[in-house]
Amino acid sequence: MLLEDQRFLSEDIERLESAIADRIGEEPKHIRDRLNRDHQVSGFLTRIQDQSKRLLDIYHDAEGLRTKEVQAISTGDPFEEFYKHLGEIKDFHRRYPNEPVENLERAYKRKAPAEGESATAEVDNMFTGEEAFGKFLDLTTLHEDYLNLAGVKRLSYLQYLDSFDIFTPPQCPIKRPDKTTDHYFAYVGRLVTYLEDFLRRTAPLQDLDKLFSTFDADFDAAWQSDSVPGWSKDTSASSIAAPTTEGTGEGIWCPDCLKEFKNDNVYKPHLSGKKHLKAAEARKTNSNTNASSSAPNSSPVHHLKERAIAEREFRISKLASTLSSERVATRINVERKQGMTERERQMELDALFAETPSDLPTAHDSDSDSDTSEKIYNPLKLPLAWDGKPIPYWLYKLHGLGVEFPCEICGNFVYMGRRAFDKHFNEARHIYGLKCLGVTNTGLFREITGIEDALKLWEKIVRDKRVEGGKGEGVVQMEDAEGNVMPEKVYYE
Repeated sequence: MLLEDQRFLSEDIERLESAIADRIGEEPKHIRDRLNRDHQVSGFLTRIQDQSKRLLDIYHDAEGLRTKEVQAISTGDPFEEFYKHLGEIKDFHRRYPNEPVENLERAYKRKAPAEGESATAEVDNMFTGEEAFGKFLDLTTLHEDYLNLAGVKRLSYLQYLDSFDIFTPPQCPIKRPDKTTDHYFAYVGRLVTYLEDFLRRTAPLQDLDKLFSTFDADFDAAWQSDSVPGWSKDTSASSIAAPTTEGTGEGIWCPDCLKEFKNDNVYKPHLSGKKHLKAAEARKTNSNTNASSSAPNSSPVHHLKERAIAEREFRISKLASTLSSERVATRINVERKQGMTERERQMELDALFAETPSDLPTAHDSDSDSDTSEKIYNPLKLPLAWDGKPIPYWLYKLHGLGVEFPCEICGNFVYMGRRAFDKHFNEARHIYGLKCLGVTNTGLFREITGIEDALKLWEKIVRDKRVEGGKGEGVVQMEDAEGNVMPEKVYYE
């Protein structure tokens, strides 16, 4: 029955809207719960679109079946039509006695963790351990692919994170003819696919198709105006013939050796060297091969391939700017992990995946339960790191954080570690304590922490200044013929 299908679809859409409202009303604290909620809402929105299309098809009634069904109900004996449909329903259940009935009320209802909701497993499988549920990028595999390209410099992972979206010299050593190879084409394709997939996994509720269409429109406009970085016509001409000047532009550039010389005295002697002669011959052969291959390179197929590669590079640059915050966070995370041992990295990874929604305090839990669940095991009383967990014990011993340095001038405040103790002499607490004792020149009181010692030193400084001032009064200074200044007594002796 089309009318029953129409009612079912309308009810399904209303249930979906109610389920979305229930999930949007609360903001989860853990990033995994937030991603789980966003992906559920994204699935509900997709189902609403599909059900709405089916409902519109019923309302349009292209074949006229809905009109016939309405006429059959509205005309004739209504009981006869009712019993007819009742018989069809009974016949259906007689043939399929174990057919399950879909309960829309419970289909989209949020389940408590005790009811066995396993939707978080889907989110767990979406991200690698390095990505940490979308906080960081995982470009380790793509970094290895980049290092396997021909003509590239060996970069560390941190350097690659800074330059993976730059495709113009001098940051990118790959020349334009080398970019048309199959290896480079596959590399930029994998990089684009990863960045787009990462964006879809971390932002499922954004209209990414619209964002990607704007990237395509911007590229088409840039390609038509010949303003795509690294793919303009003058760039292709310069890739065939070596440039006349490079580097800083202040010295003399040798196009054969691709080297800059400061002056003529250095440039002219190198022209007769073996390296220069070899480079000149190699440049001649390259120019001949480029001239012979210029005809096939100007073919439509070659231009289409260049356009495809340029489009991927342009999209990588746009996606990298969109993911700028994740990129900065990735760099900070990599630098932080370089100072950790393998055991500490594994413990951090295990702790990340061990955090489940059941571990977090719920609204109906008591305050005592929430306090006990947030306690951190720290028997050695180690200082806490940026993530709220105790720092490693070897780092604690390395910085000497177990050594106490009391300071009586600061009100018997105890500083843990030599670094904090040395730093506190320039802080406001210590300077204020010295001023309370009447000391004005605080720079001379470094390493002095006792009040009695500080007062004795200050009295000695004041006394010495008075003595020097008294001696200086009435002293006549004389100057000899060579310009030497001395007291009058020494001058006459």
